[in-house]
Amino acid sequence: MSNEHRVGIGYDAHAFAGGRKLILGGVEFPDETGLEGHSDADVLTHAVIDAVLGAAGLADIGAQFPDSDERYRDADSIDLLNQALFLVAEGGWKIGNVDVTLMAEKPNITHSKSEMEERLAKALGILNVHVNVKATTNEGMGFVGRGEGIAAMAVALIER
Repeated sequence: MSNEHRVGIGYDAHAFAGGRKLILGGVEFPDETGLEGHSDADVLTHAVIDAVLGAAGLADIGAQFPDSDERYRDADSIDLLNQALFLVAEGGWKIGNVDVTLMAEKPNITHSKSEMEERLAKALGILNVHVNVKATTNEGMGFVGRGEGIAAMAVALIER
């Protein structure tokens, strides 16, 4: 059997919402305003979920974990990533690597980057070196630049 590879892209965006915890890549940022969402609104992990599901040709996060389903209210997105990985593995796939870009004016993730990579890697069943998390600002442009929310984009490589 030959090695087969597929690539998936994921994107997610959430608006800021007071009274919620900010969680990015499974890491809580306690002094920051959280994001609006049905689950924990972990925009970074949601982008990874969509990338992994997309690579495997499975439905997106909204179809797999619909916001109309109360089971997913305030759900831990790392748990959702574990469930997505199970679906991908059922198809005979394993994760090769994941690359994620967070688009936000704040918070600064410099001191939490390796912890986010570690949590994502553990959920994906891969080594930390196969997960890359980075961030950029929007230079004051658009909803991200105006500080209205956060967006994330991810690319995942899967292989048989």
